[in-house]
Amino acid sequence: MDLLSLSTVELRQRIGSKEISPVELLEASVERIVALNPATNAITGADLAEARRVARLAERAVLAGEPLGLLHGLPTGVKDLHETGGLLTTYGSPLHAEEVPDFDCAMVANIRGEGAVILCKTNVPEFGAGANSRNPVWGATGNPFNPTLNPGGSSGGSAVALATDMLPVCTGSDTGGSLRIPAAMCGITGFRPSPGVVPMDKRPHGWTPISVLGPMGRTVADTRLLFAAQAGMDDREPLGFPLDRAAILAPRPADLGTLRVAWTEDFGQCPVGQEIRAAMRDKIAAMAHLFARCDAIDIDMGEADRCFDVVRAQGFVARYQAQYSRDPSALGPNIRANYEIGAGMTLADSAWAAGEQTRIFRRFQTIFRDYDLVLSPTVPVTPFPWTQLYLDELDGKRLRNYYHWLALTYDVTLVTNPAISLPCGRDPMGMPFGMQVIGRFHGDLALLDAAEAMEAAWSRIPTLARPRPDLAKLSTPHPELAAFATHRSAHPQARSLAQQVE
Repeated sequence: MDLLSLSTVELRQRIGSKEISPVELLEASVERIVALNPATNAITGADLAEARRVARLAERAVLAGEPLGLLHGLPTGVKDLHETGGLLTTYGSPLHAEEVPDFDCAMVANIRGEGAVILCKTNVPEFGAGANSRNPVWGATGNPFNPTLNPGGSSGGSAVALATDMLPVCTGSDTGGSLRIPAAMCGITGFRPSPGVVPMDKRPHGWTPISVLGPMGRTVADTRLLFAAQAGMDDREPLGFPLDRAAILAPRPADLGTLRVAWTEDFGQCPVGQEIRAAMRDKIAAMAHLFARCDAIDIDMGEADRCFDVVRAQGFVARYQAQYSRDPSALGPNIRANYEIGAGMTLADSAWAAGEQTRIFRRFQTIFRDYDLVLSPTVPVTPFPWTQLYLDELDGKRLRNYYHWLALTYDVTLVTNPAISLPCGRDPMGMPFGMQVIGRFHGDLALLDAAEAMEAAWSRIPTLARPRPDLAKLSTPHPELAAFATHRSAHPQARSLAQQVE
């Protein structure tokens, strides 16, 4: 039996029933990482000795009949933007290449408290800026369907590790689409929850809701399991929004035949390639019969691009002002670009953006007077080579800046509604197609229920079923991915798992 092909939910059930040992499962994950990570470069810092110690403790707890957490005994990867006590956390930046925090961020503390066996970190863009998971410390991550292509970001390493079954649990975060975009490009599920459900104690502007932490998974049920473990109230999270963990976990797929669904190719203004537009229309035609209604609608997102520029840039100024003042060259080009955009803005810009975001939010909520869900593509193009930092042109038109190609997801970020990217067959180039599904304001549970039902229905329609990478093709290393790093960490935990096994 291939343990790692089992769903995360089933793995946890089998650990609880003593059919699988946490030690056995950890070693299977390590073996898979050793075999496949040279082809994808998704895994960064790791501490195998500590993970083995924790797995042995988890095994003893099972055998002793002790109460077990939601993630008890499951090997886990944590995105390298999230502090993990005792484990190398670099943010993909040479400034932090040797940094080992002595604390867990609130989300990591939650999953560790639920029994997760934290093995490693997963790759990101430098400081999470952009949707191409490459940085000067670890190099680039390759797409599991074709390692020469971009896997998305900033949770790219986590998405690849899940898509290849290297790990059953991986964490992520999302500002402009960093949970949804890599999920779409790698054929898995990425859920952006309502702000505050998962505590984000390190957000520099605590009252600004655009950045959230959240779950990814190979299935909606797997995603729900991690979400339940991540969620919780924390007095460092001013936007705290409680959801009952039992309700998150409860399997209650919606009756699709009662749902009224609206869809859009581009929210009226987002850049979207012609091939993705055509694919979206084909996907809708294949699924429309599942719903009570499935209508194309016009959506007024106002000046969402300019608004996102301001709101996003404010966070970069807050976080990086001191470092930029000391030495701008120590920050990557995306970070500098964001900082400089923000530093050039005025109080009038900030006040306008706050008002425009509110106007966009209120208009968007009126859609849900007539509909239960809104669908759109998650990304506007098929994955492009990872050697291309970002998309600067689409269908012959120059894009506004390095993140304009992410407008399909950052428009939704602005309204703060929960959104999930579901794998929905393939695009015209044979790569995964991600369908973004947006729920009502604070409607996280209903959205997950609908997503689970959609996933099940799509699995029976060949053109909509989740695609899976050919793991045999990932047996060939792609050394150029790691070679892209120009400032590798010298810390012992930066050694590959293959080296740590030896």
